[in-house]
Amino acid sequence: MLKIRVVKTASDSKAVQIVYYADRRTKIFKHVGSAKSQEQIEELKLIASDLIENISPILPLDSEPKFNNLLSIEKSEFIGIYYTFFHEVIDQLINHIGLDKIKQKLLLDLVTIRMFEPASKLRSIGLIEQYFGIKHRRQTFYDSAPKWLDLKAKSEQIVVDFAKRHYAFNFDLLFYDVTTLYFETFQEDELRKNGFSKDNKSQQPQILVALMVTKEGFPISYEIFSGNTFEGHTIIPVVKNFIKKHQVKEFTVVADAAMISSKNVEQLIENQINYIVGARLGNISDELLQQITSAHLHEDGKSIRFKTTNGYLICSYSSIRYRKDKYEMEKQIERAKTIVDNPAKSKKLKFTKTNGEKIELNQKLIDKNRKLLGIKGYYTNLPENIADNATIISRYHELYRIEQAFRISKNDLETRPIFHFKEEPIKLHLLICFMALVLSKHIELRTNHSIKYFLDECKKVTDARIYNQLTQKEITMRVKKSKAISEILSKLNLSY
Repeated sequence: MLKIRVVKTASDSKAVQIVYYADRRTKIFKHVGSAKSQEQIEELKLIASDLIENISPILPLDSEPKFNNLLSIEKSEFIGIYYTFFHEVIDQLINHIGLDKIKQKLLLDLVTIRMFEPASKLRSIGLIEQYFGIKHRRQTFYDSAPKWLDLKAKSEQIVVDFAKRHYAFNFDLLFYDVTTLYFETFQEDELRKNGFSKDNKSQQPQILVALMVTKEGFPISYEIFSGNTFEGHTIIPVVKNFIKKHQVKEFTVVADAAMISSKNVEQLIENQINYIVGARLGNISDELLQQITSAHLHEDGKSIRFKTTNGYLICSYSSIRYRKDKYEMEKQIERAKTIVDNPAKSKKLKFTKTNGEKIELNQKLIDKNRKLLGIKGYYTNLPENIADNATIISRYHELYRIEQAFRISKNDLETRPIFHFKEEPIKLHLLICFMALVLSKHIELRTNHSIKYFLDECKKVTDARIYNQLTQKEITMRVKKSKAISEILSKLNLSY
């Protein structure tokens, strides 16, 4: 039977011990601690009492007991916090989506830390240990990273299969767009090229990234091009490769106006790919302009369809768009007039033209644009009995979802700027960001909260790290989950 005893020590303190009687002798089972004040002694006796109550009756008395049930504040040291809860949640989501099948723990932890605190790959390894208590060797990264590049196709297939099961994705409708990612350098190479930058970084080399998402905005595939590639030249090879890979029969791609050209349309039709793209009405013929203006479209919600060499052109009118277009046009005309009045400041503007060495207003273009104020155009090859005007317009307007995906990628995941200088690390960076985007977008779609809100709520659930000086061991204590995070986990169908 275990008992508590208090004995004097050589240093004139008092030691609290747990003892038992065996072989006609009193034996020490556990030395709990020493103290001088009566208050400290009483605290140690309380700890000893708690230990005795929690020891199994069949525990061998010569084994090492554990007593972390009751902590002494004076015998404990706070050494920091872990955000293990966030890692556990993302780990469950990774398994739910199926990305755990790639069987690369370090790669998946790099995806997780990309969502939590974006950083360089080597710094991320340190952050994984700092925030989650998980240790990875740098050499493991150096040895494994080159092999990870082969996982792009497998990870995309996993994501497509998940989209089929959870977002009813059946390849009938896909949204396509491109963006640019710049580098913190001014030196070009075969992949990193100067080009038209969507980040206003035209002096810095960049790459072009094409992304495909479902109608909900869930990302399923991506491709990388050199930075000087014209975005209109990307859609055909990307879409054809996707169709071939997944053996798709019925397919409609939705893209913005930059993707359309007569040659692109010919190739889309030749490959039996349906399309819905934005139309740049400023480039239409005078004959088609006459048909549009004769249709008296100036009524909210009204639309009309025309047969053209690019398929069908659908035009719709909005009074809100009219006011916006008119405001923008008047600003551009004022800038053009300033240039005409001050030739020394001459530069090319939309509503100016040159007449010899003289700069003057392009009145013909101004008149054309006035007639098109408030009118938006869409090209498609889908006949009206398959998709009416309202359906075409509605599907095109869903393109904002891919813009949301790019915004998450660039802002929350800090995909750019890129600090890598070789092609393989760049491609690996994009693979990690793609998988992080898949997880982030699924969270947003299921919870109706931004990834930033989700992250902020998860960060509130911390594990306090406490060093127990009595046992010389570290323990963790997790704070209680809030109602908000419990609701989020419920929407994600996670078990907590």
